[in-house]
Amino acid sequence: MLYHPVTITSGQAHLRRDGLYLEGNLFLAPVAGYSDRAFRSVCVENGANLTFTEMVSAEALVRGSEKTELLLARAANETRYGVQIFGSDPKTMAAAACIVADRVSPELIDINAGCPIPKIVKTGAGAALTRDPERLHAVVRAAAEAVFPLPVTVKIRSGWDSGQLSWREAALAAAEGGAAAITLHPRTRSQGYEGSSDWSLLRELKKLLNGGIPVFGSGDLFSPEAAREMLESTGCDGVMFARGAMGNPFIFGQTKKLLETGTYEPVSPPERIRAGLRELELLAADRGEDAACREMRKRFCACTKGFPGGAELRAEIVKTATIDNYYALFADILNNSDCQKP
Repeated sequence: MLYHPVTITSGQAHLRRDGLYLEGNLFLAPVAGYSDRAFRSVCVENGANLTFTEMVSAEALVRGSEKTELLLARAANETRYGVQIFGSDPKTMAAAACIVADRVSPELIDINAGCPIPKIVKTGAGAALTRDPERLHAVVRAAAEAVFPLPVTVKIRSGWDSGQLSWREAALAAAEGGAAAITLHPRTRSQGYEGSSDWSLLRELKKLLNGGIPVFGSGDLFSPEAAREMLESTGCDGVMFARGAMGNPFIFGQTKKLLETGTYEPVSPPERIRAGLRELELLAADRGEDAACREMRKRFCACTKGFPGGAELRAEIVKTATIDNYYALFADILNNSDCQKP
């Protein structure tokens, strides 16, 4: 059975408790600049079993930065969500994990050991941790012990570059440090988001950990069929949609349907627009109308790909400035299906 429940425990074998129970194995990955609580809420509405915040700086949390408040905030419909933090100092990461646990009570905390962005990597965080197993072990152990029994998970890359594939050492270090689950994005830091991810590494990671903790896969999941192929070919316990969910929160429900029945229905343009407008309203409540309308330009451009006359529509989308502008722009699409304002 490819679509199945997942239980994530503390990761410390001698201290495990009941753990976090997830009804399914289709997750929204942490996506910088995108997985805010408005988008996460829409993904939950469409079947995501677990969602993650954008990555949050451990240093900023410890310093008391007000900008982290909205990044941490749980959506009203999120019953299962995780907060991802990044940093390289064990003490700071432990302190940040405690702040997160106390402030928002997430179901788990994830440590970013995969971000390839230079400004993150140069601090020793993100993908730099994948090539520094000793530091990764120390960071994971400090955070896991600080917030036990709250599960602490880790997301890694396959390595620094093709000549430094350190995912094995990184995965073992994270697991020995108390990681409750490991997500592998099987691209190197030097690849960024280019080229193809090597899913065979997920299969090898499953063998390496031998069922000790769950393994989740990420990378090149742009369709329900791709998710099914990853689950079938690697045996991983769950999949993380990132760019594949941008403009398409329906991918969770469609994938579940595919895994359970072998088929799924396409989503109509009006349904896509309604989901986008729902996201716009939620985002405006958090950030204000001006900021939300600007942000949603790129998101509506993503969700209207493949629409008849989509190029002309997107040319107008990038000019929108108010919520009323959006509703007026999409009026014909909505009226054709008797859709009403969310």
